[in-house]
Amino acid sequence: MGYVVIQTDFGGGPCAPMTGMCKLVDPSLKVFDLTHDVPKFNVRAAGANLVEVMPFWPEGTVFVSVCDPGVGTPRKAAVAKTGNGYYIVTPDNGTLTDVVNTFGVMAIREIDESVNRFKGNEWSAHSDIFHGRDIFAYCGARLAAGIIDFEGVGPEYPTKDIIVL
Repeated sequence: MGYVVIQTDFGGGPCAPMTGMCKLVDPSLKVFDLTHDVPKFNVRAAGANLVEVMPFWPEGTVFVSVCDPGVGTPRKAAVAKTGNGYYIVTPDNGTLTDVVNTFGVMAIREIDESVNRFKGNEWSAHSDIFHGRDIFAYCGARLAAGIIDFEGVGPEYPTKDIIVL
């Protein structure tokens, strides 16, 4: 049974679709909210939250962290495998700074959206949270459920290329 822990800067209300997406992928997943009150677009605060809570979750927990001032830009949607045994599904936009500096990142992969993006939901792509729901939560749930392994996320890229603030 996998664990998914979600944090966003969405402010609460629109977050239920991310939890629902995880449950669509696998109803047995244990899905928890870390917070949805990360200050808007504050990737440093999002990273600090991750560093603070990660050690208190079972190894292998998948953290989905969506604080994305660059939505619609060429920033990578990524999954990092941390030095202390966790996975973080997040935009590669600086959110991983404190994780890199505290626990290290052993490997990072860009999400292959041709495989790890929810299909059939194009009608709601206008939603403010559609990347969080259809890419980040979907891929994180697939990883936590064992539908894909880390290699199944997408192509690996050098950890030295992670955006660090």
